[in-house]
Amino acid sequence: MAKTKTVYVCSNCGADSPKWIGKCPNCGEWNTYVEEVIAKDPPAKSRSSAGLPVSLGERARPMRLCDITAEKEDRIDLFDGELNRVLGGGLVRGSLVLIGGEPGIGKSTLVLQTVLKLKSMRVLYVSGEESSRQLKLRADRLGSVSPDSLYILCETNLDRIFEQAQAIQPDLLIIDSIQTIFTELVESSPGSISQVRECSAAILKYAKESGVPVLLIGHINKEGSIAGPKVLEHIVDAVLQFEGDQHYMYRILRSIKNRFGSTSELGIYEMRREGLREVSNPSELLLTQNHEGLSGVAIAAAIEGVRPFLIETQGLVGSAVYGTPQRSATGFDLRRMNMLLAVLEKRAGFKLVQKDVFLNIAGGLRVNDPAIDLAVLAAILSSSLDIAIETGTCMAGEVGLSGEIRPVNRIEQRILEAEKLGFSRILVPHSNLRGFDASKCRIQIVQVRKVEEAFRQLFG
Repeated sequence: MAKTKTVYVCSNCGADSPKWIGKCPNCGEWNTYVEEVIAKDPPAKSRSSAGLPVSLGERARPMRLCDITAEKEDRIDLFDGELNRVLGGGLVRGSLVLIGGEPGIGKSTLVLQTVLKLKSMRVLYVSGEESSRQLKLRADRLGSVSPDSLYILCETNLDRIFEQAQAIQPDLLIIDSIQTIFTELVESSPGSISQVRECSAAILKYAKESGVPVLLIGHINKEGSIAGPKVLEHIVDAVLQFEGDQHYMYRILRSIKNRFGSTSELGIYEMRREGLREVSNPSELLLTQNHEGLSGVAIAAAIEGVRPFLIETQGLVGSAVYGTPQRSATGFDLRRMNMLLAVLEKRAGFKLVQKDVFLNIAGGLRVNDPAIDLAVLAAILSSSLDIAIETGTCMAGEVGLSGEIRPVNRIEQRILEAEKLGFSRILVPHSNLRGFDASKCRIQIVQVRKVEEAFRQLFG
């Protein structure tokens, strides 16, 4: 009979302790220890692969780096331009991809409408949360004809899932969600740290040995991070975060970790009744509103990954009602906004000490590109002076602490994107156009060195 004991495990780093402690000594996080019941199995029982047959091949031997052949990864086209871009060009065979997001944001819809397009692949969709009838109703709502090669399995036992996978031999395995899967080798409830860790390790072993790519859908906790131990994100090959507000139609797919591509890529979708629609040109979608004559609006030329797009930066400045003025930013780093306000006061002479300042990036986007600093300052100053920025003007530039406008990367793509959308003038950092022939562009390019020069160009 297996001996049982109770330990406390940190949900952030996986460290264990015989008793509960408030602060983890390994990672320094507070209140992350949860109780787990661990069963010690007899030594004769193998726990290596959660029911999978143990391979008896040759043991791994060290190889010289020069003897290793690096071939290009064989990728699977998912017939979804946004998802392919975020994954780095497609789904790599034998990879393990984790997709996380808030409840109801559209994770299952994204995965289901993707596999419905894969007519020539045998797909096994394992659902631990929904019944087969619910999945059929969702597939009918998406308006796609269900392919003959899509198999639905409503099961939460990992050993039985592997048995069905061994019988069907799928080309792609979907598990929705990893928090509902359990293995009998661990005596704890599904979703616990031990279960998630053991199940994900066994699924990784299956993916690497069989070469079948696996898509995991994961829940997130109230802090916004993926639920379960942090080791789950270390095990998988790629972590994709599906973001957005349920009250808005935009959904954003970000790559937090990707061993086969860039982590700076971004995919944008529009939620509709018939499913998620790819937004191939987000600039036109984000700039549909006409704000001619309104103050506090500035257009920034930003880049996420390899894609340039224009975003609308909105600023609002008002008198502070209370003693301490408010500072609020949505879609932008609040600490960076406070730094830009200090630059605006020190270098440009505009006093905003007794003013409330609110900043919003339109469309529900969260942008980390420093090139929108100039647009943030322009929107705030436009609202403070109550002077609208001339229609057809956009800008790109990083603002330093001394008030200088620093060069940004890929300025040519930003200029061409603004010209394509019909803008007549763009403000760029001085000496940022080396090697770029500006005479071929129909848009007026204004080079500025300091924030004072930019404000004179914008407000006269």
